[in-house]
Amino acid sequence: MFIDEAKITVISGKGGDGAVHFRREKYVPHGGPDGGDGGRGGSVILEARAAHNTLFAFRNQQKYRAQDGSRGSKQNQTGRSADDLIIQVPAGTLVYDADSDKLLGDLVTDGEQLIVCNGGRGGRGNARFATSRNKAPRIGEKGEPGEEHTFRLELKLIADIGLVGVPNAGKSTFLAAVTNAKPKIADYPFTTISPNLGVAELDLEHTLVLADIPGLIEGAHLGIGLGHDFLRHIQRTRVLIHLLDGMGEDPLLDFAQINSELALFDPALKDKPQLVVFNKMDLPEVQARWPEVKQALEARGYAPLSISAVAGTGVRPALYRAAELLNQAPPPAPESQEIPVYRPESDPREFSIKRVPEGWRVVGESIERAAAMTYWEFDQSIRRFQRIMKALGIEDALRKAGVQEGDSVFIGEFELEWQD
Repeated sequence: MFIDEAKITVISGKGGDGAVHFRREKYVPHGGPDGGDGGRGGSVILEARAAHNTLFAFRNQQKYRAQDGSRGSKQNQTGRSADDLIIQVPAGTLVYDADSDKLLGDLVTDGEQLIVCNGGRGGRGNARFATSRNKAPRIGEKGEPGEEHTFRLELKLIADIGLVGVPNAGKSTFLAAVTNAKPKIADYPFTTISPNLGVAELDLEHTLVLADIPGLIEGAHLGIGLGHDFLRHIQRTRVLIHLLDGMGEDPLLDFAQINSELALFDPALKDKPQLVVFNKMDLPEVQARWPEVKQALEARGYAPLSISAVAGTGVRPALYRAAELLNQAPPPAPESQEIPVYRPESDPREFSIKRVPEGWRVVGESIERAAAMTYWEFDQSIRRFQRIMKALGIEDALRKAGVQEGDSVFIGEFELEWQD
């Protein structure tokens, strides 16, 4: 089964908690703090793989979670960082934010990666908070929470040559004749309901990847018929083989209609090199139509070829001619070798305050993260959290909003009591 769209939710790993510990050994009266830092949580990375050509694997699993980092330990031992979770996707996968539908990455090259969720950093142990004025700090940090995002994946097949034409023009038969692909073939329209890939060997050193795009009809650019679901796969190809149905009612009208649909969907498609092939020449009535069709196409600036895909007549010359057009086509744009990182556009320091029946609710990325990383059982950690609230302007904002002594203030999953 061919699946070319999927939606997944990914969660990066939480950082390991920092340790609050003091060195206690015989004959060492002033051991001091020795709590180590926590390890970093695993990030979630999407990686393109040319060996995959479908998003079918995401039909059965839509949620992925990376491992958490390990807790720090005594003797300044840092916790183990978790391994990154690498999710393999087909080469040609577009990654969109599911909420904003913004394009975040385009994974084209085999091995190209996109970091979609950064792992939480490990919390600092109390050894990191020791100063000349506070030599025995009872303070530490819990690990930073992981990120959670939902993405929409969209696959555009990557092929050298795309086969286009009206339904039943013989595209699948052509693909089967020049490659080892085994697409479904029958004598009725819309036999192909999903794109098929095949590899054709020109010689011992050169191969071509062909994509059989399902038949297009009038209005395909508006989503009619198979429409948008498969037009996008043509965008990745560098050369088009346009097969004309020799038994069709009007092959020239079909030719103009398909080219119009391609241009309306993406104006760049009309500039792709295109080889026009008149199919089904094994039939006498098609042979009789060929001179007229050839003359009309040559008048439009094309050099058409005639073949019989079912009989295998003329298919190899057509393939070699398509290879020549591919060599003359401009090379694809070079891909960046740097690993891109998905970064939300919102300011993490922003916050909002809302009056709720139980008290006050403070919402903000930075303050909620700070609350989750606070050791509430240690007074020094609580005082540090209060300084963070003041630095972010939350304390003043609550006072202006009318908070009173004894009111409950909710930050993330924590409930605090306001005291002046």
